[in-house]
Amino acid sequence: MGYAFTDDDVTFLRSRHGAKALDIVAALPLDKQTMLSDIAQVRSRYPGHDAALIETALCRRRGRAKLRAAEEMLFTDDALQQATATAVAAHRAAEIAGRYPGAVVHDITCSIGAELMELGARQGIAGVIGSDLDRVRVAMAAYNTAAVGHRATLLLADALTPTSTADVVLADPARRTGSGRVFRLDQLTPPLLELLTTYAGRPQAVKCAPGLDYRLLRERFGFSGQVQVVSLDGAVREACLWTERAGEPTQRATVLRTADDGTVDAYEVTDADGDSSAPGEIGEWIVDPDGAVVRAGLVRNYAARHGLWQLDPQIAYLTGAAVPAGERGFRVLEVTGTGERELRKVLAARDCGRLEILVRGIDVDPDRLRKRLKLKGSQALTLVLTRIGRKGVGIVCDEGRRF
Repeated sequence: MGYAFTDDDVTFLRSRHGAKALDIVAALPLDKQTMLSDIAQVRSRYPGHDAALIETALCRRRGRAKLRAAEEMLFTDDALQQATATAVAAHRAAEIAGRYPGAVVHDITCSIGAELMELGARQGIAGVIGSDLDRVRVAMAAYNTAAVGHRATLLLADALTPTSTADVVLADPARRTGSGRVFRLDQLTPPLLELLTTYAGRPQAVKCAPGLDYRLLRERFGFSGQVQVVSLDGAVREACLWTERAGEPTQRATVLRTADDGTVDAYEVTDADGDSSAPGEIGEWIVDPDGAVVRAGLVRNYAARHGLWQLDPQIAYLTGAAVPAGERGFRVLEVTGTGERELRKVLAARDCGRLEILVRGIDVDPDRLRKRLKLKGSQALTLVLTRIGRKGVGIVCDEGRRF
Protein backbone atom coordinates (compact mmCIF):
# COMPACT_ATOMS: atom_id res chain seq x y z
CA MET A 1 0.00 0.00 0.00
CA GLY A 2 2.90 2.36 0.63
CA TYR A 3 3.09 5.34 2.97
CA ALA A 4 -0.17 7.24 3.63
CA PHE A 5 0.61 10.88 2.84
CA THR A 6 -1.07 13.69 4.79
CA ASP A 7 -1.91 17.27 3.88
CA ASP A 8 1.06 18.40 5.99
CA ASP A 9 3.38 16.10 4.02
CA VAL A 10 2.28 17.63 0.74
CA THR A 11 2.60 21.17 2.11
CA PHE A 12 6.17 20.42 3.18
CA LEU A 13 7.13 18.72 -0.10
CA ARG A 14 5.74 21.65 -2.10
CA SER A 15 7.83 24.15 -0.12
CA ARG A 16 11.29 25.38 -1.07
CA HIS A 17 12.74 23.60 1.95
CA GLY A 18 10.95 20.38 0.96
CA ALA A 19 12.21 20.57 -2.62
CA LYS A 20 15.78 20.93 -1.39
CA ALA A 21 15.30 18.02 1.02
CA LEU A 22 13.99 15.87 -1.85
CA ASP A 23 17.12 16.60 -3.88
CA ILE A 24 19.29 15.46 -0.97
CA VAL A 25 17.27 12.30 -0.31
CA ALA A 26 17.17 11.46 -4.03
CA ALA A 27 20.97 11.28 -4.03
CA LEU A 28 20.98 8.50 -1.42
CA PRO A 29 21.23 4.86 -2.61
CA LEU A 30 18.01 3.77 -0.84
CA ASP A 31 18.72 0.15 -1.70
CA LYS A 32 18.65 -3.06 0.35
CA GLN A 33 22.20 -2.65 1.58
CA THR A 34 21.88 0.96 2.73
CA MET A 35 18.17 1.43 3.48
CA LEU A 36 18.42 1.23 7.27
CA SER A 37 21.29 3.72 7.47
CA ASP A 38 19.64 5.97 4.85
CA ILE A 39 16.39 6.04 6.84
CA ALA A 40 18.29 6.91 10.02
CA GLN A 41 20.12 9.74 8.24
CA VAL A 42 16.93 11.22 6.77
CA ARG A 43 15.07 10.86 10.07
CA SER A 44 17.77 12.72 11.98
CA ARG A 45 17.97 15.49 9.40
CA TYR A 46 14.25 15.89 8.62
CA PRO A 47 12.33 14.57 11.64
CA GLY A 48 8.63 14.13 10.96
CA HIS A 49 9.13 14.28 7.20
CA ASP A 50 11.45 11.31 6.68
CA ALA A 51 8.77 8.83 5.52
CA ALA A 52 7.27 11.26 2.99
CA LEU A 53 10.69 12.15 1.60
CA ILE A 54 11.86 8.55 1.21
CA GLU A 55 8.56 7.39 -0.29
CA THR A 56 8.58 10.25 -2.79
CA ALA A 57 12.17 9.55 -3.83
CA LEU A 58 11.38 5.86 -4.34
CA CYS A 59 8.17 6.61 -6.25
CA ARG A 60 10.03 8.95 -8.56
CA ARG A 61 12.52 6.21 -9.36
CA ARG A 62 9.78 3.67 -10.00
CA GLY A 63 7.86 6.16 -12.11
CA ARG A 64 10.62 6.92 -14.62
CA ALA A 65 9.61 4.18 -17.04
CA LYS A 66 5.96 5.21 -16.95
CA LEU A 67 5.77 8.98 -16.55
CA ARG A 68 7.86 11.43 -18.53
CA ALA A 69 8.01 14.00 -15.69
CA ALA A 70 8.31 11.50 -12.82
CA GLU A 71 11.40 13.20 -11.38
CA GLU A 72 9.40 16.40 -10.84
CA MET A 73 6.19 14.85 -9.52
CA LEU A 74 4.58 14.06 -6.21
CA PHE A 75 2.60 10.84 -5.86
CA THR A 76 1.69 8.00 -3.55
CA ASP A 77 2.60 4.43 -4.38
CA ASP A 78 -1.04 3.57 -5.13
CA ALA A 79 -1.44 6.66 -7.31
CA LEU A 80 1.69 5.78 -9.27
CA GLN A 81 0.38 2.28 -9.96
CA GLN A 82 -2.97 3.67 -11.11
CA ALA A 83 -1.59 6.59 -13.14
CA THR A 84 -1.94 6.50 -16.92
CA ALA A 85 1.40 6.15 -18.70
CA THR A 86 2.53 9.37 -20.36
CA ALA A 87 2.47 7.90 -23.88
CA VAL A 88 -1.13 6.70 -23.46
CA ALA A 89 -2.31 9.97 -21.89
CA ALA A 90 -0.59 12.02 -24.60
CA HIS A 91 -2.19 9.98 -27.37
CA ARG A 92 -5.63 10.47 -25.81
CA ALA A 93 -5.05 14.21 -25.36
CA ALA A 94 -4.11 14.50 -29.04
CA GLU A 95 -7.28 12.67 -30.03
CA ILE A 96 -9.47 14.89 -27.86
CA ALA A 97 -7.81 18.04 -29.23
CA GLY A 98 -8.30 16.88 -32.80
CA ARG A 99 -11.88 15.77 -32.34
CA TYR A 100 -13.09 18.58 -30.08
CA PRO A 101 -10.99 21.65 -30.95
CA GLY A 102 -11.30 24.44 -28.42
CA ALA A 103 -12.84 22.12 -25.82
CA VAL A 104 -12.65 22.39 -22.06
CA VAL A 105 -11.86 18.95 -20.65
CA HIS A 106 -12.74 17.84 -17.12
CA ASP A 107 -10.98 14.83 -15.60
CA ILE A 108 -13.43 13.95 -12.83
CA THR A 109 -11.15 11.34 -11.21
CA CYS A 110 -7.89 13.19 -11.73
CA SER A 111 -5.84 11.62 -8.88
CA ILE A 112 -2.29 13.03 -9.06
CA GLY A 113 -2.85 14.63 -12.47
CA ALA A 114 -1.06 12.40 -15.00
CA GLU A 115 -3.80 13.01 -17.60
CA LEU A 116 -4.09 16.72 -16.72
CA MET A 117 -0.41 17.23 -17.48
CA GLU A 118 -0.82 15.93 -21.04
CA LEU A 119 -4.15 17.69 -21.63
CA GLY A 120 -2.63 20.98 -20.52
CA ALA A 121 0.32 20.54 -22.87
CA ARG A 122 -1.86 19.90 -25.92
CA GLN A 123 -2.59 22.74 -28.32
CA GLY A 124 -6.24 22.89 -29.28
CA ILE A 125 -7.55 22.21 -25.77
CA ALA A 126 -8.89 25.46 -24.33
CA GLY A 127 -9.05 24.55 -20.66
CA VAL A 128 -8.39 21.74 -18.20
CA ILE A 129 -10.25 20.94 -14.99
CA GLY A 130 -9.40 18.19 -12.54
CA SER A 131 -11.36 16.94 -9.56
CA ASP A 132 -11.11 14.11 -7.05
CA LEU A 133 -12.45 13.14 -3.63
CA ASP A 134 -8.93 12.63 -2.22
CA ARG A 135 -7.65 15.95 -0.85
CA VAL A 136 -4.01 14.80 -0.84
CA ARG A 137 -4.11 13.69 -4.46
CA VAL A 138 -5.75 16.95 -5.55
CA ALA A 139 -2.94 18.88 -3.85
CA MET A 140 -0.38 16.66 -5.59
CA ALA A 141 -2.12 17.21 -8.94
CA ALA A 142 -1.92 20.97 -8.46
CA TYR A 143 1.81 20.69 -7.80
CA ASN A 144 2.44 18.28 -10.68
CA THR A 145 0.64 20.32 -13.33
CA ALA A 146 2.40 23.51 -12.19
CA ALA A 147 5.77 21.72 -12.13
CA VAL A 148 5.60 21.17 -15.89
CA GLY A 149 4.17 24.62 -16.60
CA HIS A 150 0.57 23.60 -17.29
CA ARG A 151 -1.90 24.90 -14.75
CA ALA A 152 -5.30 23.32 -14.32
CA THR A 153 -8.34 24.25 -12.27
CA LEU A 154 -8.44 21.75 -9.38
CA LEU A 155 -11.53 20.91 -7.35
CA LEU A 156 -12.35 18.61 -4.44
CA ALA A 157 -15.50 16.89 -5.70
CA ASP A 158 -17.38 13.62 -6.08
CA ALA A 159 -17.22 12.27 -9.63
CA LEU A 160 -20.99 11.61 -9.59
CA THR A 161 -21.76 15.26 -8.76
CA PRO A 162 -21.26 17.40 -11.89
CA THR A 163 -19.22 20.46 -10.98
CA SER A 164 -18.55 21.96 -14.40
CA THR A 165 -20.06 22.42 -17.83
CA ALA A 166 -16.91 21.15 -19.54
CA ASP A 167 -17.26 20.01 -23.14
CA VAL A 168 -15.57 16.61 -22.61
CA VAL A 169 -15.55 14.43 -19.50
CA LEU A 170 -12.68 12.06 -18.73
CA ALA A 171 -12.90 9.43 -15.97
CA ASP A 172 -10.95 6.49 -14.58
CA PRO A 173 -13.12 4.54 -12.10
CA ALA A 174 -11.06 2.83 -9.40
CA ARG A 175 -10.60 -0.90 -9.98
CA ARG A 176 -9.39 -1.68 -6.47
CA THR A 177 -11.02 -1.74 -3.07
CA GLY A 178 -9.59 -2.42 0.37
CA SER A 179 -9.96 -6.14 -0.34
CA GLY A 180 -8.17 -6.11 -3.68
CA ARG A 181 -8.86 -5.80 -7.40
CA VAL A 182 -12.48 -5.90 -8.62
CA PHE A 183 -13.77 -7.16 -11.95
CA ARG A 184 -17.53 -6.59 -12.06
CA LEU A 185 -18.80 -3.44 -13.76
CA ASP A 186 -20.90 -2.48 -10.74
CA GLN A 187 -17.93 -2.80 -8.37
CA LEU A 188 -15.97 0.06 -9.90
CA THR A 189 -15.72 3.31 -7.94
CA PRO A 190 -17.73 5.17 -9.02
CA PRO A 191 -19.94 2.49 -10.64
CA LEU A 192 -19.50 2.58 -14.40
CA LEU A 193 -23.17 2.72 -15.37
CA GLU A 194 -23.88 5.55 -12.93
CA LEU A 195 -20.94 7.44 -14.35
CA LEU A 196 -22.12 7.05 -17.95
CA THR A 197 -25.66 8.08 -16.98
CA THR A 198 -24.62 11.11 -14.92
CA TYR A 199 -22.81 12.70 -17.86
CA ALA A 200 -25.08 11.45 -20.65
CA GLY A 201 -25.28 13.98 -23.46
CA ARG A 202 -21.63 15.01 -23.16
CA PRO A 203 -18.71 13.24 -24.86
CA GLN A 204 -17.06 10.93 -22.34
CA ALA A 205 -13.83 8.94 -22.32
CA VAL A 206 -13.94 6.38 -19.51
CA LYS A 207 -10.88 4.26 -18.81
CA CYS A 208 -11.45 0.67 -17.70
CA ALA A 209 -9.41 -2.48 -17.19
CA PRO A 210 -8.27 -4.10 -20.45
CA GLY A 211 -10.16 -7.26 -19.51
CA LEU A 212 -13.48 -5.40 -19.57
CA ASP A 213 -16.33 -7.61 -20.79
CA TYR A 214 -17.47 -5.19 -23.48
CA ARG A 215 -19.91 -7.71 -24.94
CA LEU A 216 -21.76 -7.80 -21.60
CA LEU A 217 -21.61 -4.01 -21.48
CA ARG A 218 -23.28 -3.79 -24.89
CA GLU A 219 -25.76 -6.67 -24.65
CA ARG A 220 -26.96 -6.31 -21.08
CA PHE A 221 -26.43 -2.62 -20.36
CA GLY A 222 -26.96 -1.11 -23.79
CA PHE A 223 -23.64 0.69 -24.25
CA SER A 224 -23.58 1.91 -27.86
CA GLY A 225 -20.31 3.81 -27.96
CA GLN A 226 -16.82 2.78 -28.99
CA VAL A 227 -14.48 0.45 -27.10
CA GLN A 228 -10.81 1.27 -27.65
CA VAL A 229 -8.22 -1.18 -26.33
CA VAL A 230 -4.76 0.37 -25.94
CA SER A 231 -1.37 -1.28 -25.61
CA LEU A 232 2.04 0.28 -25.01
CA ASP A 233 5.25 -1.52 -25.93
CA GLY A 234 3.50 -4.89 -26.01
CA ALA A 235 1.57 -4.55 -22.73
CA VAL A 236 -2.20 -3.99 -22.89
CA ARG A 237 -2.90 -0.98 -20.66
CA GLU A 238 -6.60 -0.19 -20.78
CA ALA A 239 -9.95 -0.29 -22.51
CA CYS A 240 -11.32 3.21 -23.05
CA LEU A 241 -15.05 3.70 -23.56
CA TRP A 242 -15.93 6.60 -25.85
CA THR A 243 -19.49 7.86 -25.98
CA GLU A 244 -20.93 10.11 -28.69
CA ARG A 245 -19.36 8.05 -31.50
CA ALA A 246 -22.39 7.42 -33.73
CA GLY A 247 -21.48 6.21 -37.21
CA GLU A 248 -17.93 5.27 -36.23
CA PRO A 249 -16.32 1.86 -35.64
CA THR A 250 -17.52 0.25 -32.44
CA GLN A 251 -14.26 -1.60 -31.74
CA ARG A 252 -10.77 -0.11 -32.01
CA ALA A 253 -7.30 -1.36 -31.11
CA THR A 254 -4.57 1.24 -30.64
CA VAL A 255 -0.99 -0.06 -30.58
CA LEU A 256 1.65 2.34 -29.23
CA ARG A 257 5.36 1.57 -29.44
CA THR A 258 8.28 3.61 -28.16
CA ALA A 259 11.04 4.07 -30.74
CA ASP A 260 14.75 4.17 -29.91
CA ASP A 261 14.72 7.97 -30.01
CA GLY A 262 11.89 8.14 -27.46
CA THR A 263 9.14 9.04 -29.89
CA VAL A 264 5.97 6.96 -29.88
CA ASP A 265 4.68 5.30 -33.06
CA ALA A 266 1.06 4.20 -33.33
CA TYR A 267 -1.22 2.17 -35.52
CA GLU A 268 -4.87 1.27 -35.21
CA VAL A 269 -7.17 -1.54 -36.30
CA THR A 270 -10.96 -1.20 -36.24
CA ASP A 271 -13.98 -3.33 -37.02
CA ALA A 272 -14.46 -1.19 -40.13
CA ASP A 273 -11.25 -2.57 -41.66
CA GLY A 274 -12.86 -5.63 -43.22
CA ASP A 275 -12.55 -9.28 -42.32
CA SER A 276 -10.19 -12.02 -43.41
CA SER A 277 -10.85 -15.16 -45.35
CA ALA A 278 -11.28 -18.57 -43.74
CA PRO A 279 -8.44 -20.17 -41.72
CA GLY A 280 -5.89 -22.06 -43.79
CA GLU A 281 -2.76 -24.16 -43.73
CA ILE A 282 0.38 -23.23 -41.82
CA GLY A 283 2.36 -20.75 -43.90
CA GLU A 284 5.98 -19.68 -43.89
CA TRP A 285 5.64 -17.43 -40.84
CA ILE A 286 3.74 -17.39 -37.54
CA VAL A 287 2.62 -13.96 -36.28
CA ASP A 288 1.31 -13.34 -32.76
CA PRO A 289 -0.80 -10.14 -32.99
CA ASP A 290 -0.43 -7.41 -30.41
CA GLY A 291 -2.52 -7.93 -27.29
CA ALA A 292 -4.66 -4.86 -28.02
CA VAL A 293 -5.75 -6.40 -31.31
CA VAL A 294 -6.58 -9.68 -29.58
CA ARG A 295 -8.45 -8.07 -26.65
CA ALA A 296 -10.47 -5.88 -29.02
CA GLY A 297 -11.59 -8.95 -31.01
CA LEU A 298 -9.98 -7.64 -34.20
CA VAL A 299 -7.60 -10.47 -35.12
CA ARG A 300 -9.39 -11.24 -38.41
CA ASN A 301 -9.48 -7.54 -39.33
CA TYR A 302 -5.76 -7.26 -38.67
CA ALA A 303 -5.15 -10.42 -40.70
CA ALA A 304 -7.13 -9.07 -43.66
CA ARG A 305 -5.10 -5.88 -43.69
CA HIS A 306 -1.81 -7.79 -43.92
CA GLY A 307 -2.72 -10.78 -46.07
CA LEU A 308 -2.55 -13.25 -43.17
CA TRP A 309 -4.95 -15.93 -41.98
CA GLN A 310 -5.73 -17.82 -38.79
CA LEU A 311 -4.66 -21.38 -38.10
CA ASP A 312 -7.97 -21.94 -36.32
CA PRO A 313 -11.02 -19.64 -36.19
CA GLN A 314 -10.92 -19.57 -32.37
CA ILE A 315 -7.16 -19.02 -31.96
CA ALA A 316 -5.36 -15.67 -32.35
CA TYR A 317 -2.16 -16.99 -33.98
CA LEU A 318 -1.82 -15.89 -37.60
CA THR A 319 0.23 -17.27 -40.45
CA GLY A 320 1.24 -16.21 -43.93
CA ALA A 321 4.02 -15.57 -46.40
CA ALA A 322 5.31 -12.33 -44.82
CA VAL A 323 5.42 -10.49 -41.51
CA PRO A 324 3.92 -6.97 -41.20
CA ALA A 325 6.44 -4.17 -40.70
CA GLY A 326 7.19 -3.53 -37.05
CA GLU A 327 5.85 -6.91 -35.92
CA ARG A 328 7.66 -9.94 -34.61
CA GLY A 329 7.51 -13.05 -36.77
CA PHE A 330 8.65 -16.64 -36.35
CA ARG A 331 9.82 -18.60 -39.40
CA VAL A 332 8.29 -22.09 -39.41
CA LEU A 333 10.88 -24.88 -39.37
CA GLU A 334 8.85 -27.98 -38.57
CA VAL A 335 5.38 -29.08 -37.48
CA THR A 336 5.09 -31.74 -34.82
CA GLY A 337 2.76 -33.05 -32.13
CA THR A 338 2.51 -31.85 -28.56
CA GLY A 339 3.70 -34.96 -26.70
CA GLU A 340 6.78 -34.41 -24.57
CA ARG A 341 8.69 -37.38 -25.96
CA GLU A 342 8.16 -36.24 -29.54
CA LEU A 343 9.02 -32.63 -28.70
CA ARG A 344 12.20 -33.66 -26.90
CA LYS A 345 13.32 -35.70 -29.89
CA VAL A 346 12.57 -32.97 -32.45
CA LEU A 347 14.25 -30.22 -30.43
CA ALA A 348 17.30 -32.34 -29.66
CA ALA A 349 17.72 -33.04 -33.37
CA ARG A 350 17.82 -29.28 -33.93
CA ASP A 351 20.41 -28.77 -31.15
CA CYS A 352 18.01 -26.59 -29.17
CA GLY A 353 19.27 -25.27 -25.85
CA ARG A 354 17.18 -22.13 -25.38
CA LEU A 355 13.45 -22.27 -26.06
CA GLU A 356 10.69 -19.69 -26.01
CA ILE A 357 7.29 -21.37 -25.69
CA LEU A 358 4.13 -19.63 -26.89
CA VAL A 359 0.81 -21.26 -25.96
CA ARG A 360 -2.81 -20.66 -26.98
CA GLY A 361 -5.76 -23.01 -26.97
CA ILE A 362 -4.25 -25.87 -24.98
CA ASP A 363 -3.49 -26.31 -21.29
CA VAL A 364 0.31 -26.21 -20.97
CA ASP A 365 2.54 -24.45 -18.46
CA PRO A 366 5.50 -23.20 -20.57
CA ASP A 367 7.96 -23.02 -17.67
CA ARG A 368 7.23 -26.53 -16.45
CA LEU A 369 7.36 -27.98 -19.94
CA ARG A 370 10.68 -26.28 -20.66
CA LYS A 371 12.22 -27.86 -17.56
CA ARG A 372 10.90 -31.31 -18.45
CA LEU A 373 12.31 -31.12 -21.99
CA LYS A 374 15.86 -30.96 -20.53
CA LEU A 375 17.34 -29.05 -23.45
CA LYS A 376 21.14 -29.16 -23.80
CA GLY A 377 21.93 -27.76 -27.25
CA SER A 378 23.31 -24.43 -28.44
CA GLN A 379 20.51 -23.11 -30.68
CA ALA A 380 17.71 -20.70 -29.71
CA LEU A 381 14.28 -21.68 -31.04
CA THR A 382 10.60 -20.91 -30.48
CA LEU A 383 7.89 -23.51 -29.94
CA VAL A 384 4.30 -22.49 -30.71
CA LEU A 385 1.81 -24.83 -29.02
CA THR A 386 -1.78 -24.48 -30.14
CA ARG A 387 -4.65 -26.43 -31.59
CA ILE A 388 -6.14 -26.64 -35.05
CA GLY A 389 -9.67 -27.88 -34.69
CA ARG A 390 -9.49 -30.44 -31.89
CA LYS A 391 -5.90 -31.48 -32.59
CA GLY A 392 -2.95 -30.14 -30.59
CA VAL A 393 -0.07 -28.96 -32.77
CA GLY A 394 3.52 -28.01 -32.05
CA ILE A 395 5.15 -25.61 -34.51
CA VAL A 396 8.92 -25.35 -34.19
CA CYS A 397 10.19 -21.95 -35.37
CA ASP A 398 13.33 -19.87 -35.28
CA GLU A 399 13.74 -17.52 -32.33
CA GLY A 400 11.85 -14.79 -34.14
CA ARG A 401 12.68 -11.21 -35.02
CA ARG A 402 10.97 -7.89 -35.44
CA PHE A 403 10.62 -6.66 -39.02
